[in-house]
Amino acid sequence: MSESIGRLPPEIEAAIKGADEGLTPAEAALRLAAIANRATAVLHQLARTQANQTKGQPGWGRWASLMNTSRDAVLRTATCRQTASQLVKASQEGTPE
Repeated sequence: MSESIGRLPPEIEAAIKGADEGLTPAEAALRLAAIANRATAVLHQLARTQANQTKGQPGWGRWASLMNTSRDAVLRTATCRQTASQLVKASQEGTPE
């Protein structure tokens, strides 16, 4: 497998790195958590579709594994997003983060 296959294109890497520009730390955390959650949700949808389509075929196990792992990632990034949202709300109310 080529080393470049798993790497992000430079424009996506730049967009992620620039996602926090002009934001407070709490707002930046919320934006990055939302990006992570959305990306893992799309990955999970893809993996679930492929696992269903390849059931009984040689590659099914890898797709099923990715489906299960990405489901866990969706749940974890949803928790990150929720916690970051609480940080934003606290900072807007003037309470300590």
